[in-house]
Amino acid sequence: MAIDRTIYREIPFTPRLWAVTALLGAFLLGGVWAFAHVEHQGHVATGMTNQVVWGLPHVFAIFLIVAASGALNVASIASVFDNKPYKPLSRLSGVLAISLLAGGLAVLVLDLGRPDRLIVQMTHFNFTSIFTWNILLYSGFLGIVALYLWVQMDRNVHPKWTKPAGLLAFVWRLALTTGTGSIFGWLVARPGYDAAIMAPLFIAMSFALGLAVFILVLQALCALSPCPLGQALTARLTRLLALFVAAALYFTAVQHLTNLYAAEHAGIEAFILRDGGIYTTLFWGVQVGLGALLPLLLVYGRRTPPSAGLSAGVSLLVILGGLAQLYVIVVGGQAYPMELFPGYVVTSGFHDGQIAGYGPSLPEIALGLGGVALALLATGLGAKILRVLPTNLSDQNLAAKG
Repeated sequence: MAIDRTIYREIPFTPRLWAVTALLGAFLLGGVWAFAHVEHQGHVATGMTNQVVWGLPHVFAIFLIVAASGALNVASIASVFDNKPYKPLSRLSGVLAISLLAGGLAVLVLDLGRPDRLIVQMTHFNFTSIFTWNILLYSGFLGIVALYLWVQMDRNVHPKWTKPAGLLAFVWRLALTTGTGSIFGWLVARPGYDAAIMAPLFIAMSFALGLAVFILVLQALCALSPCPLGQALTARLTRLLALFVAAALYFTAVQHLTNLYAAEHAGIEAFILRDGGIYTTLFWGVQVGLGALLPLLLVYGRRTPPSAGLSAGVSLLVILGGLAQLYVIVVGGQAYPMELFPGYVVTSGFHDGQIAGYGPSLPEIALGLGGVALALLATGLGAKILRVLPTNLSDQNLAAKG
């Protein structure tokens, strides 16, 4: 009887690998420059104001954090739900999840006015604050996923521990994404945030965004190493991605329909859906059109299985739509004024009652892209020093494993 075993190896050094590393390194240096520039000049160098205090870097940071949770979904499907075709991808799923979270937290910390004050937050806990909960969730996620990876990779650990470790990581990542969504759902002062459905919406978004990033990273690593990637596996991942996109679109629709039903949210809904300018364009054109409906049409509107090129295109569209959705939620939710005195019109020299203006600056863009580069470099480093990438992901090899 043949032994059902997957062989893993580190990706080798090649000229293409060095070229990709140099490109990502340039973006990382750009992020370092952006941090130093903002630290020296102050946040006046950004497009943020007293009204919009969370700008484009927060959009990138939340994207990476949410995608980190979703990237682990591949490992969860393999170990928790015992889906064999996904098992060879479990190690890469864990490394990518840790790397994405590290990149997101780096952007989040460096975007603060005083990053050194994070030490106070880490040593003095206010358990009535959702931000304190999230610090514990983020650090716990890193430790649990690292444990999960060790259980998978150490031959001396009995295989029976893989499923419990995977189940713990699965539950923890759901809690992490719930906490991230609750940051917005529990901010009742902002009409664009005040909604309990933010938690399940962010979970659905994490599934879609994390898998989209995973597909692109898997294709890139297989292209940079002698690892054949089968069309059947690519098509399976792409169809699963389309299912997650449909789920995220459903929760988005429920969110806005619920707000339309409540009179207190009529203003923010009119702003986002009709009168918001750039936010309305991003919502309908990029988030819904390019990021959801077009991918669904490309996947389900054809009789043949999705090819590798189509899978990459769909993944890019989903990522673009996810960034637009987070921009509308984070920035659009702040641009719409808070209702200080219900039933009255409030005006003052502090722009109360007015739509806030915001335009991302070059340092903000560089800092966000630097966080993405950090996450991808960390993933590549993990694939270089750890045996996380299978040597053969062809359809014939996976079929032979059952």
